[in-house]
Amino acid sequence: MPASPSTARAINDRLALRLLQHEGPLTAGQLKQLTGLSRPTVADLVERLTASGLITVVGESGELRRGPNARLYGIVADRAQLAALDVRTEGAFVLVSDLVGRVLAEASVPIGGDTGTGPAVEQVVTAVERTAKEAGADRLHTVGIGAPGLVDPATGDLRDSGGLPAWHRRLAAALQERLPEARVTVENETNLAALAEQREGAAHDRDTFVLLWLGHGVGAAVVLDGALRRGASGGTGEIGFLPVPGTASPPSARDCDGGFHSLAGAAAIGALAREHGLPAADDTDGPGAADAVSAAVAMLTDSPGAASAGAANGPADRFLDALADRIAVGAASVVAILDPGCVVLGGEVGQAGGAVLAARVEDRLRRMSPLRTEVRPGTLGGAAVLRGALLTARDRAQDELFGPAGG
Repeated sequence: MPASPSTARAINDRLALRLLQHEGPLTAGQLKQLTGLSRPTVADLVERLTASGLITVVGESGELRRGPNARLYGIVADRAQLAALDVRTEGAFVLVSDLVGRVLAEASVPIGGDTGTGPAVEQVVTAVERTAKEAGADRLHTVGIGAPGLVDPATGDLRDSGGLPAWHRRLAAALQERLPEARVTVENETNLAALAEQREGAAHDRDTFVLLWLGHGVGAAVVLDGALRRGASGGTGEIGFLPVPGTASPPSARDCDGGFHSLAGAAAIGALAREHGLPAADDTDGPGAADAVSAAVAMLTDSPGAASAGAANGPADRFLDALADRIAVGAASVVAILDPGCVVLGGEVGQAGGAVLAARVEDRLRRMSPLRTEVRPGTLGGAAVLRGALLTARDRAQDELFGPAGG
């Protein structure tokens, strides 16, 4: 059956708003061209969306002819303010943005290892409130949180995971209590990184790919036919628990030591660098592991004559080869099951390794698997989680505000 007039108007409005979201400010003429709607229909929807406070005139196009079609319409950015959090073992990063994703304020909240659950939650919640105030936000419409661990697909809550601070699981409820008007959502950090790399980074042209997160820990996110796959219990991509050769013992249900994490986590990368005579801190975290990888890559690429001067087959070269061997073990397991066609090396380490590390991993996958797989370095690094949390918050806010009721 044909859509009713009100339904057709809602569909047209939503289409126009999505175009303005992804393409930026547009003239009525450009909206007509992109939507395929008639000029009167576009004029009606522009008037309707302007009256509802969702769009406004933000300037004029460069056309010589001035008139209604030369006005540039854009989404009203201050219609809602959003917050995004990247929650890590040692603290959290917070940012507040407007409805189109422009960052207004941001903060870092370190949490000491001996901080109790209650005080840790209070520090992060207070930081969110303070950052919102600095951004001039009277209220937050949506809060997106990225955190390590499993997110229960039925409840949306973080599940109890061994080795992760208890304050992680308390944070969402505390934020919802202090910000009762906000919509608070939690997503696994690696899934958010994949979303960010797909929308703004290395996987922008891929509907199917796997992001292999290489940072403090390891993880994977699976995107098939444009959709993020979470699994029956939210655990798709918990590759740190993958049993692999070369470890002292298999992992347990509560501890990924002995799994792929023991080969490719930050501590393992630091130890591998030291074994090859390269500098690395004894207590290596994600950025520290990235520094070791970045330094090794620089030894090979900084000077045109590096290879002839002995960099090839030197400590840095051998370290990167050994690291690629390890990463390929985990990547090959994913490729054999999913055949994604593309693996993105994300996180701080993936970004630090760049094309040099990605090429080595791709070469090993070519030799280990008959399935052709392109390996790309992530472009967003550790910032991908926070960016993904912001994109998710923005999408959910716009879904509500751009709905048939117009907010």
